[in-house]
Amino acid sequence: MYDIIVVGGGPAGLTAAIYGRRNAKTVMVIEKSVFGGQIVNSPKVENIPGFDSISGDEFGDKLLEQAMGQGAEATIEDVTGISKNENGFSVTTADGSVYEGKTVILATGTTHRTLGLPGEEDLIGSSISFCAVCDGDFYRDKTVVMVGGGNSAFVESALLVGIVKKLIILQDMPFFTADQKLQDQVLSGGNVETHTGTKVLAYEVSEDNALTGVTYEENGEKKTVACDGVFLAVGLVPSNEAFADLTDLDERGYFLPKDICHTKTEGLFVAGDCCRKTLRQVTTACSDGAYAAIAACDYLNA
Repeated sequence: MYDIIVVGGGPAGLTAAIYGRRNAKTVMVIEKSVFGGQIVNSPKVENIPGFDSISGDEFGDKLLEQAMGQGAEATIEDVTGISKNENGFSVTTADGSVYEGKTVILATGTTHRTLGLPGEEDLIGSSISFCAVCDGDFYRDKTVVMVGGGNSAFVESALLVGIVKKLIILQDMPFFTADQKLQDQVLSGGNVETHTGTKVLAYEVSEDNALTGVTYEENGEKKTVACDGVFLAVGLVPSNEAFADLTDLDERGYFLPKDICHTKTEGLFVAGDCCRKTLRQVTTACSDGAYAAIAACDYLNA
């Protein structure tokens, strides 16, 4: 029986683990994929206080190292459900494991949004990617399409411009929403082509199902561009449906906390990008994790 079970090992969850251990509570962190969360996909992060510049992967490693150094336990498993009982909560994972906790903090983060086009699932992992630092080198001296025009798209593009032969950016809005500094960095490259006000219609594939291009609409005109790969940066979606019985969700599936981290279920707290909020940054995720951990400790101490 743990004092606190944290579901999610991103900045919110690991910060919660650190604060829980500093309050002498036993803590288990359960993460389904990679400790550090979405930040690990950023090759260069410059907005974390105390670091002029650090890779997201390194920052995630530091968070995990600090949490475990404080005495938190951690495991890689996919949480599929939570039930309330007289002693607290039972947390069930996909492989059948059950963890018991007096309190639970849900810091489940978000996953990458896709376009939902035919054949997309079959191409993810081979010709469609979300992470330039992971997969960019596969497209060295080739042509790739970046779908998206916000900060995430331009962070990924900043790495790609130095690798690929040509980068084509397709944005559905009439303008880019990325920070101007990021735009200047990417668009100054001589191998970048941009199109705004577009809608991607289809992935073009060969007879052996290899990606050959992307068809999109621009100003009412249908166009097809040849490419070797596609990177998607079209937003994030929460994965909170499994916990809907114990929490309130908004129309997009984000948690609706009360007083920053409280839910309608006593002893169950939420933190980070999985919640409805106006700003999703690593700093706000860490803040949420601290609030949730202190709230859990107050609940345990009552």
